[in-house]
Amino acid sequence: MVVKSSTKKRLVELGVPEEHAHKLADDANMDAIKQMSVDQVAKKIGIETDSPELEKIMGIIREQGTRKRTRSRRITISQKALDDDDIPEGSARFNVLNHHLVPHHELLPSEDEAEALSPWNLEVPDIAGEGTRLAKELLPKILITDPAVQVLKEIAETADDELPAGWLTNRVVRVQRYSRSSGTTVAYRLIVEEN
Repeated sequence: MVVKSSTKKRLVELGVPEEHAHKLADDANMDAIKQMSVDQVAKKIGIETDSPELEKIMGIIREQGTRKRTRSRRITISQKALDDDDIPEGSARFNVLNHHLVPHHELLPSEDEAEALSPWNLEVPDIAGEGTRLAKELLPKILITDPAVQVLKEIAETADDELPAGWLTNRVVRVQRYSRSSGTTVAYRLIVEEN
């Protein structure tokens, strides 16, 4: 019989009589006690399940369990984003492209990619020897998880709900930055799933 003295002390401080706290702390820590059913606690203490004393002890244990959870549970942004009910929709949702520090991002139509990238001579001979192909893999990359890309994806998917899965991979994004010293600069990025 190994009694966890810290658990016993805690139970006594919470209001459990010392003799019952001693029996509950026998080979059990506070987490194990919180997970016990009413029958298990009654059997361990040695009292009947319908006694008012057991109800009082179970109330203390339950209160400790909920208090512990609310105190230790920290809601992070990523955890909150996983809950569908917590994700704002429509105009209440923050659009990263509307922020003044984020440059203008635009998803190029697939048919316009060759024309837009023609100044960089990205046309290379096809391996099969059947003409040329656009070597988009030479462009700088941008992850599909980038917040700006996610906004572009949502905009395109609301306009066309029949897009196939994975339609955004290997597409090109035009990024236009404005600077007072150098004016407007244009860059192109290839959307990839991972580095």
